[in-house]
Amino acid sequence: MTEKPDHLPEYLARLADENAARFIADGLLSGKDNVPAIALNQTTEPLPESPRMRLRALRDLIDDAMHLYRDDRPTKADAWLAPRLHAILRLTREEAADPALWNYVALGVAPDFVVWRHFSENKKSVNARYFKGPYHKQAFARLWWSAELFRNGPDYEPVVIACGNQDMLNTVLRLDVIDHRPTAQALVQMLRQDVVRTGREANALGKAVNAAAATLMYDVIAPDTERDAGAVRRWIDEAEEGHSVLHRPLPLGPTEEPAIDESVERLTALFEELFADAQVRGEEEAAEEE
Repeated sequence: MTEKPDHLPEYLARLADENAARFIADGLLSGKDNVPAIALNQTTEPLPESPRMRLRALRDLIDDAMHLYRDDRPTKADAWLAPRLHAILRLTREEAADPALWNYVALGVAPDFVVWRHFSENKKSVNARYFKGPYHKQAFARLWWSAELFRNGPDYEPVVIACGNQDMLNTVLRLDVIDHRPTAQALVQMLRQDVVRTGREANALGKAVNAAAATLMYDVIAPDTERDAGAVRRWIDEAEEGHSVLHRPLPLGPTEEPAIDESVERLTALFEELFADAQVRGEEEAAEEE
């Protein structure tokens, strides 16, 4: 299978889409070839050489995830890796919206992880969009953004719950409503309370919640606290000062105020009603078989 790059620079870089595409060949997607690391790094654009852009801490984290879940299903690694990736790679949302950064992480830092995590045994290959794709599909962007959108202030525990259900990543993450924190936390509550258990149920819930948003203004029904840009800036500055993150304990995110409990409770009750009326794909067939 694809191996860890044999050349790792000290700092992260940007890899533009057109350059990334040159290295996503059938041999890589089938897990048979390695990425020519030196050639790839000759096509990159440097990022500021600051402590938070050092590559080694990120690569060590990825190595740890692959080691911990080496005997388990690779999908299990998502819930462990997402909050720790977010805590180690401390980015502004503007920085995290840059696909060239994620192209480099996937191809220049950890192509072996992408193949290990996303290899399809049925197709004997990896979907190229896990290397270079939209934020809700790309192997590392999807984890960082899931942590950003599902964390509750500094608490990453909701991220662990959300990432334990693949359809929360595959479907719900791409919905615009997820940027409203009480909405995100209410969806997590549905998982925490076992109202929603399966991927199909999470898919149906996400679609129902998104459809209802066309007529219901969630931010009016369930107001959120004002976001604290200062807390995020201080959290990022810690990384600039060389702050390290331990892998085993669940880290802490920016010390923002969490979503308002009453708002989360109000939306959880509403979403339970929406879910009760939602059609879960495959549910009718299963009932008929019973």
